[in-house]
Amino acid sequence: MVLPQPAAVGFRRCIDENDFIEPQCNNYPDRLMVHEKEEEFNGLDQEKKELSASDSPTPSLEDLKRDYDELNDRFLRLAADFENFRKRTTREMDAQARFAIEGFAIELLEVADNFDRALKSGDATAREGLEQIQKLFRTILERHGIQAIESVGTKFDPVCHDAVVSLPSDCEEGTVVEEFTCGYRMHDRVIRCAKVAVSKGTEGD
Repeated sequence: MVLPQPAAVGFRRCIDENDFIEPQCNNYPDRLMVHEKEEEFNGLDQEKKELSASDSPTPSLEDLKRDYDELNDRFLRLAADFENFRKRTTREMDAQARFAIEGFAIELLEVADNFDRALKSGDATAREGLEQIQKLFRTILERHGIQAIESVGTKFDPVCHDAVVSLPSDCEEGTVVEEFTCGYRMHDRVIRCAKVAVSKGTEGD
């Protein structure tokens, strides 16, 4: 007579003695019991976490309002800083775009100086042709925002004028009486000062 064998339960051999030994149950009741124990353990662990969270103190209304005011103040400051940065960047980019050809303009002024010198010659035919070239050249400069500075007869302005010499004259002291080199302004910026002679009044003054 063969006696019934008890349900065999195998165990997984572990390398480390601290490792969890998981029973490999061959019958359904044992597997069900293990599953129920796992669910019970997980439930207790979750309950412990919830109790730990509930033990932390709840912030008061005053604390919440203070935190809100601090965050709102930081947000407003950050928004203001960003707006100032955006405006400053826009201004700098506009200035760079407007004055991008400043170096090119300064080089062209040398050509303008030669035109002015040629116009002072006595050859009538050459003078007439140069006058037309000068008008065309000035038109091109004005198209790019470059204009000549009117100096003779105006009061000396150190922003626009570079005094080369002071001469006695009947004009009021400090008046520009002669222009040696024309000055030029690009938009609202002086890119080259005019070299001028300034009156120092009559000799008797």
